[in-house]
Amino acid sequence: MRKTTNVLAAVTLALACASSALAQPSCSSMTTGQLTSLNGFVPFPAASLWNTDISAAPVDPNSANIISYIGSAITLHPDFGSGTYHSQTMGIPYQVVSGTQSKVTVKLGAYSSESDPGPMPIPSNALIEGYPKPGTSDRHVLVLEKDGCWLYELYNATVKNGIWSAASSAIWDMASNGQRPFTWTSADAAGLPIFPGLVRYDEVAAGAINHALRFTVPYTRRGFVAPAMHWASSISDPNAPPMGTRLRLKASFDISRFPADDQVILTALKRYGMILADNGSAIFISGAPDNRWNNNNLNLLKSITGSDFEVVQMGAVYTDTNVPTGPPPAIGSFSASVSSVTSGTPVTLSWNVTNSLYNIISPQVGPVRGTSGVVTPAQTTTYTLYSTNQYGRSTASVTVTVR
Repeated sequence: MRKTTNVLAAVTLALACASSALAQPSCSSMTTGQLTSLNGFVPFPAASLWNTDISAAPVDPNSANIISYIGSAITLHPDFGSGTYHSQTMGIPYQVVSGTQSKVTVKLGAYSSESDPGPMPIPSNALIEGYPKPGTSDRHVLVLEKDGCWLYELYNATVKNGIWSAASSAIWDMASNGQRPFTWTSADAAGLPIFPGLVRYDEVAAGAINHALRFTVPYTRRGFVAPAMHWASSISDPNAPPMGTRLRLKASFDISRFPADDQVILTALKRYGMILADNGSAIFISGAPDNRWNNNNLNLLKSITGSDFEVVQMGAVYTDTNVPTGPPPAIGSFSASVSSVTSGTPVTLSWNVTNSLYNIISPQVGPVRGTSGVVTPAQTTTYTLYSTNQYGRSTASVTVTVR
């Protein structure tokens, strides 16, 4: 990539940031397809911790000990690139679909009680992490629905005869700054969305990454800090990093010796940092596979060590003793306009919910906004409203009889 391209992109970005929020690319700006461009759209509001500039934030008082625990001499590793390794693509893939994409039921397994039920617009040919031979990887599936602005994520996903199964699932409203319930997992161990932390070729080619990155380490603390909501460890050592720990490349680190595309990544690590999202290999940063990546350039990032980073000051560290508690959403009503219809007759479902972060109606509907929606049942169907906030989930059901 030529430096001229990056300079022009940087100028364009600066002008965009100076304009009003209304001028920012919307969810509908995304291009449908596999590994396509978001055309400048950044998931979640500017106030999201994923999108917050932390370049001037204080260093955590325990930073040195946490970096030492992770490994001062451990080198950064881009866990993405072009081509394949052991017959698997390198990185976590994604696809963008339109609002007309058919929704399917996903059979949920090990973490079903902490999963979102769907249905979800997962194409039958959706890319699974590790494709074309996913094997025993985490087998993530990420789908962005551009018209409704929803993000769907699966962990340990499989598809057989067109039927999807997964160990866990999560649905994210990309137009809001919601979260999952405290101590709930997602498709990621930290209870976080995966997609917003990926390094993508389209944004590097455009000259700027405007969000934090996702990374892993082998050992984490039994605790989490915002924006994480879940831990996956039995380690109580206060020097072990809790899920949600944010590392920042030191401002003094000289990035000028790196190629222009690497500089885009390193600039993001200085401005937004990287958020600890899972147990895995040490200081592996996540990205999407793309045959346009220059693996030689990416490999130069491996010269950067843990000592080149610092821990951004954390908020409260939540452990077994201090996880916040509170009431789940209150569902005042969930009703159907008529209880008995002939097949194909439109029926309006209405609901009244307070203290909810997001709502899902299953089957057939999926995530919803507002207070009503129309369904056309072909057979007798019991619709269930799942209403979720940071403290838990409430449900209510109504049956429409098709005579």
